[in-house]
Amino acid sequence: MTSPMLILVAAIVVAVVISIVLLLVIIGIYNKLVALKNRFQNAFAQIEVQLKRRYDLIPNLVETAKGYMTHERETLEAVIAARSQAVSGLNAASKNPGDPAAMQALGGAETALTGALSRLMAVVEAYPDLKANQNMLSLQEEITSTENKVAFSRQAYNDSVMTYNTYRQSFPPVVIAGFFGHGTNAALLEFADSEKIQEAPKVSFN
Repeated sequence: MTSPMLILVAAIVVAVVISIVLLLVIIGIYNKLVALKNRFQNAFAQIEVQLKRRYDLIPNLVETAKGYMTHERETLEAVIAARSQAVSGLNAASKNPGDPAAMQALGGAETALTGALSRLMAVVEAYPDLKANQNMLSLQEEITSTENKVAFSRQAYNDSVMTYNTYRQSFPPVVIAGFFGHGTNAALLEFADSEKIQEAPKVSFN
């Protein structure tokens, strides 16, 4: 085999090896992007479970309060309206976890719902018989437990999103991420009053 032919074969071999290495790198990056995305989406699914539990408790809360709070119709209606808005926000977010618009809408709706619940609980303080009602005591415990689970689930989701975003922005993933549907950062789930969200509604009925 002549020298030019050897050079050509060597060049082809080198090109093939380089191509294989690049392909393996791209496959590795793609697989990791998918894994990290699945991780934060699964974390959001845990938030969804807890928020749905919260939404299921609220009608019982309002119905129990309604029997005692005959002159607080506006407060009760505000809670139901805020719950409806939050349910819509969660439905939209669950279809595309990490979407900035959906996460912002859900965060805003949850903040409004917590505010409405807090106002309701403040009014409850004026009704001693309602505060002592066993069903209200049970609902308080369940809501507090659910709120704590929401806070933990939200932290896990946000941590997973940060991991995904950091990897997506690093080199070389940032060069090819956009070609595989990972061109933008996933959004955190934030509440306007995060401290209050994590602790409320912890209302004492004692």
